[in-house]
Amino acid sequence: MFRIISLNANGIRAAARKGFFDWLDAQDADVVCIQETKAQIHQLTDACFDPAGYHSYYEDAEKKGYSGVAVYSRHEPRRVLRGYGDPEFDREGRYLELQFDGLNVVSLYLPSGSSSEERQQAKFRCMASFTEHLKKLRRRRAEYILCGDWNIAHKEIDLKNWRSNRKNSGFLPEERAWLDEVFGKHRYVDAFRVVNPEPDQYTWWSNRGRAWEKNVGWRIDYQVVTPGLADRILGTSIYKDDRFSDHAPLIMDYDWLHDG
Repeated sequence: MFRIISLNANGIRAAARKGFFDWLDAQDADVVCIQETKAQIHQLTDACFDPAGYHSYYEDAEKKGYSGVAVYSRHEPRRVLRGYGDPEFDREGRYLELQFDGLNVVSLYLPSGSSSEERQQAKFRCMASFTEHLKKLRRRRAEYILCGDWNIAHKEIDLKNWRSNRKNSGFLPEERAWLDEVFGKHRYVDAFRVVNPEPDQYTWWSNRGRAWEKNVGWRIDYQVVTPGLADRILGTSIYKDDRFSDHAPLIMDYDWLHDG
């Protein structure tokens, strides 16, 4: 079994103060993908940010206190790739890829467009360039697991108040159509939905209006896999017993043995 955990930490130092690394220590994960570290690596001096038993990799945004991704892996990768080739978004620390034998794992943080129309247009630009990258990955021989915050709820089942959010960033028709293409034309697979078709399965909750307490959430965090892994998905859970962030950890188990 190969366990992957993904979490948008909304500040890795804040998540650490809330007990994330203590929890992680008991999870027996092979790979852990973090998004929104909101820190430069030189600020992460505490030993917890280099967890025992893991190889740790960080990809920071140029802008301090913004974005950033990380991956912790029990298995040393053959290669580490930083960025996906779009200078505008690679500067923001949104993509970190670890390559193993036959399997590559990505920590991915796609932009939000909710703060302004300008950022929404940036999000559309990112979606366009990332489509080309997704096509390129499909031509490689290795299987891929792209973990992280995609900042889009795909279907009505994926957010509580879908009717009132149809004109809001994260559930716009253009964004949902883009995911239709990712999971359709480009044949990627939403791993969570392979094993859990149930409603009310969310990974992010607003900090307003007791959304967490009422489970008024969005499912915007994914593990997106290439088709060859579709029948290797064993199970999943969204961890909600503790709250480390405004997102919850997404845990997925795969039928994959790492050689070495």
